[in-house]
Amino acid sequence: MSAVPDLSGLEGLGFAQLLHERARHAPDVVAHRFVHEDESAEELTHAALDARARAVAAGVLAATDGRPEPVLLLFAPGPDYLAALFGCFYAGVPAVPAFPPDPTRLARTLPRLAAIIEDAGSSTVLTTSDIAPLMADWLTTTFGGRAPCLLAVDTLDAVAGAVAPPPAPVAGVPALLQYTSGSTALPRGVMLDQARLRANCEEIARGFGIHPGSSGGLWLPPYHDMGLVGGILTPLATGIPVTLMSPVTFLRRPLSWLRMVSRYRATIIGAPNFAYDLCVRRAKDAEVADLDLSGVELAFTGAEPVRAETMERFAARFGPAGFRAASFLPCYGLAEATLYVTGAKPLGGWQSLAVDREALEAHGTARPATAGQPSRSLVSCGRPGPGTRLLIADPATREALPDGSVGEIWVDSPSVTDGYWRRPEETAETFGARTAAGAGPYLRTGDLGFVLDDELFVAGRLKDLVVINGRNLHPVDVERVCEADVPGIRRNCGAVFAVDGAEGGAERLVVVYEADVADEARYTEAIDGIRRAVSKELNLRPGAVVLVRPRTIPKTSSGKVQRWLARKHYLAGELAELASTDERAGR
Repeated sequence: MSAVPDLSGLEGLGFAQLLHERARHAPDVVAHRFVHEDESAEELTHAALDARARAVAAGVLAATDGRPEPVLLLFAPGPDYLAALFGCFYAGVPAVPAFPPDPTRLARTLPRLAAIIEDAGSSTVLTTSDIAPLMADWLTTTFGGRAPCLLAVDTLDAVAGAVAPPPAPVAGVPALLQYTSGSTALPRGVMLDQARLRANCEEIARGFGIHPGSSGGLWLPPYHDMGLVGGILTPLATGIPVTLMSPVTFLRRPLSWLRMVSRYRATIIGAPNFAYDLCVRRAKDAEVADLDLSGVELAFTGAEPVRAETMERFAARFGPAGFRAASFLPCYGLAEATLYVTGAKPLGGWQSLAVDREALEAHGTARPATAGQPSRSLVSCGRPGPGTRLLIADPATREALPDGSVGEIWVDSPSVTDGYWRRPEETAETFGARTAAGAGPYLRTGDLGFVLDDELFVAGRLKDLVVINGRNLHPVDVERVCEADVPGIRRNCGAVFAVDGAEGGAERLVVVYEADVADEARYTEAIDGIRRAVSKELNLRPGAVVLVRPRTIPKTSSGKVQRWLARKHYLAGELAELASTDERAGR
């Protein structure tokens, strides 16, 4: 592959300045292309995006009286969202991207949205004229006299209202607040500034081997780190085009993504593990025969556990269309580090390691499995870049651990953010970690892993976030559903977690609760109630539901449920089980 594109003269610029320079020197070059539901395309040049962003900035400055306060973005993926995002950059206000409300599930999506608005302190909401009517009455009802004002960006004049060229970013003002997607009650906004965004884009360019002939082809949600930083900002920073598609379109017709990649000759694609599996399951022979994936140089995979079996199946299914197994690039990252932390080598394929399952889960040691021994296959997520340090630490003692020992992954890099918006205590705990010897500060990721030969292997999650089929679920949300609707279980005495599926399948959700009744005939009712409630409210079928004896769920001295320990007991068969249903076991 060729060298990374020449960025001389553009270092240190904020993204509004960078867009303005691209518009000046390459006005007619396509920056972003959007493929719609019918697979028609809409192109946005540097000049067109710059003009629309400047018009949005004028509207934002008028609405906020020039105050650098967070502005909420509510858009379906597309050009209007991009105009709003870069318009906030132009105006010098923090952009707060959020999923637009689902009209069919307002009761579930609006409370989270209200929590984000409240936490961010947004007095302005940018959206489109088709979404605005849906939001107007709700905002007034929810916030009364404090209701944010709505501004439909598709009604703005891109010529009459344009602001002057952008100033340099202001120190101390975030460019983005990226809200974590786990809990509807307590969302946390990660503060991302322009310097960290640029630093991470440069790290992605280095790690992915982006060159002047590169181009992207992605369907990822543009509201969170992988789709936003990786799919929108990195292409602009490196000067390469990217073709985008709505996640809704992909989920309805997964092969439309690969047709897009084939049609526009994308060289860089990427998605969580489940998306590659979905493509394999839905692909028909005639569809595969019409694809040309020979131009794909890199297919990154991350955001949830990376599985060798998935990559093998995808490479086998789409090999006849020209896809190369060596294109897969497993990587690791998180919003608190902007996005990218580690990655494998471009066109180097993946490295997997079979470790002794009992040693890993019971003793925290990554020991190679012997023939016939129960094992777990883990995929390397590669190495960090030159400016990034990884440390594996015991999360309880904060002692640094040697290679091959499982502990919490700690990160120090130029891309680690300043912390959580308006949450100084959580920021200090998560972003200011020091070892027992005083080394640091480090970012505590909440993920478990180990390092072998300088490569990172992610073994699980210490933190409570559960990822199922690309969805981030907080256990509190699942537990809240159960405790609201299901009789026969003890409140605040449940644990929800994920475990590996059988034979390398997708992760399964496990729900464990203490029984509140001594009648065995009612255990089945409680289990069925949990399954119905979770399926109805979260559109997710639990892989296993277990009822245990009262006062046996592990808790801390302060009464907090230790979900990681409940998971360990489940895997070891050590729960005080009264009754259960387990799809894997056929029970």
